[in-house]
Amino acid sequence: MSAADAARSEIVGKLARGSLLSRLIGSRKSPLRLTAVPRDHVDGNRARGDALLAGRFVLGSEAVPLADLDFAALGADGPFAESLQGFSWLRDLAAAAGREKGAKVAEALVGRWLVAHGTRIDEAWAPELWGERILFWTAYAPYVLSSRESGYRSALLNTLARGARHLDANADKAPAGLPRITAWAGVVAAALLIQGGLPRVARSEAGLMRALAAAQFEDGGLMSRSPEEQLLLVDRLGLLRAAYFAAKQTLPDLLESAAAAALAALHGVTMGDGGLSSWQGGNPGDPARVAALIEGCGLRARPLRQARGWGYHRLSALGTILVMDAAPPPPPKMLAGSASTLAFELSDGAQRIVVNCGGPGLLPHHLPHELVQALRTTAAHSTLTLDDTNSTAILDDGSLGKGVSDVVIDRSEDNDSSRVTASHDGYLRGFGLLHQRSIVLGNDGKEVRGNDQLLPKGRKKIRESAPFAIRFHLAPGIEATATADGMGAILRPPGAPPWNFRCRGAMLSIEESLHVSGAGEVIPTLQLAVVGEVSALGGQTAWQFRRSS
Repeated sequence: MSAADAARSEIVGKLARGSLLSRLIGSRKSPLRLTAVPRDHVDGNRARGDALLAGRFVLGSEAVPLADLDFAALGADGPFAESLQGFSWLRDLAAAAGREKGAKVAEALVGRWLVAHGTRIDEAWAPELWGERILFWTAYAPYVLSSRESGYRSALLNTLARGARHLDANADKAPAGLPRITAWAGVVAAALLIQGGLPRVARSEAGLMRALAAAQFEDGGLMSRSPEEQLLLVDRLGLLRAAYFAAKQTLPDLLESAAAAALAALHGVTMGDGGLSSWQGGNPGDPARVAALIEGCGLRARPLRQARGWGYHRLSALGTILVMDAAPPPPPKMLAGSASTLAFELSDGAQRIVVNCGGPGLLPHHLPHELVQALRTTAAHSTLTLDDTNSTAILDDGSLGKGVSDVVIDRSEDNDSSRVTASHDGYLRGFGLLHQRSIVLGNDGKEVRGNDQLLPKGRKKIRESAPFAIRFHLAPGIEATATADGMGAILRPPGAPPWNFRCRGAMLSIEESLHVSGAGEVIPTLQLAVVGEVSALGGQTAWQFRRSS
């Protein structure tokens, strides 16, 4: 008997004991069943699935042997525990194994979860975890409900029903944003798929629409302004759409519109390699995973270009893509927010040219706390920093303080180019200066022209002068060589033609930098730093990136 078979037999044995089984089943007389099983069209991560078959759960930089996994001791705090408790890994398992082989692993782990958490309401019953659990248990019912052991099946189905009732009463207690949306998506999925639930669908839909309205801008982006969370939002709504189709129920128009808008906003922050641009402490992620979620969600949408609420403006021309942050940071209560206003990222085809330093995002990591906080600063983004001060303060507790409250945007397109001009007031209180950035992308995709201005406004005046630095963090692998006059550099990316950089109005230096990869690894790289001083009268610096061929 294999280890997986032995583990499953042990779990089934525990569930078959009268006291535990009766507590899991309750007093219900007739057996429960799912009325339909949704089909998840998103391909999972085969490597992570293979690791599960080999007896290890891997996420980011952390791993645990399944033989040592104790759901009771695991808790539900942090990305690693949340991923295990939410059961999204069933998708990866299915990518690596068919039902017969995968069910041995899945049922053993579900059985352990039932023993640890099925008889009492604890931290694993958090609304957002139950919402995710319902979406994945129902979509992968063939993997978790293949057992012929009636005790196990009854325990799982009845715990699922109890979880759905608990969630129905507690979904609004989940934190606002993606967690509350996930909770309500689980409520709707349970109403659609568990027998007897259809009368509750309309009420559940109303709760979900409330959660979406409180978390989404009108243009479809989340108010957290996190591309990683936006990716998960598209995934959650895609799984829910699959539940509607499986149940042969009509998807409400408002929900379909919200899902399509969410996808358009996500498209708007993807770069030429298919990965995400790095904002709000996030990183590019895995381009293959991003592509799988977009392809499998069942929706189609064009990239959002003019994002008034979501705030990320997209310029593109013949394979060159530029994404600019032209909005205030997220609300202070969202601790992962960054002081990145007016920064941008640039890619040439699949090659990234200009990046932000990024951060660990939603993955488990072992990066020092001081580094993670530093990655949220203005200096860690490709924009202007005045007197080494963040455009929005980052407080000691990780929350955002005073700074950018208003961003004024003007965008125009013509036969030759696309232009975005935006200004923010983050330096007005401390220095009496507005930062205005104008970026123009030529329609041949070969040239990006920029102009950074510091404009005096209000009564506050700096006494003499203040130093500034305009940073352009370069993607890993790009070689940078300064020109003889010290006002330019030749950039040689490994996967694209060379680019030339020029600046006017300040001096250029090439300095060390770093970038957090989609796997959460810190990679040394370079940055172009255009440095100078500004007086109370303000000043401006022009710069240009031009592809050599």
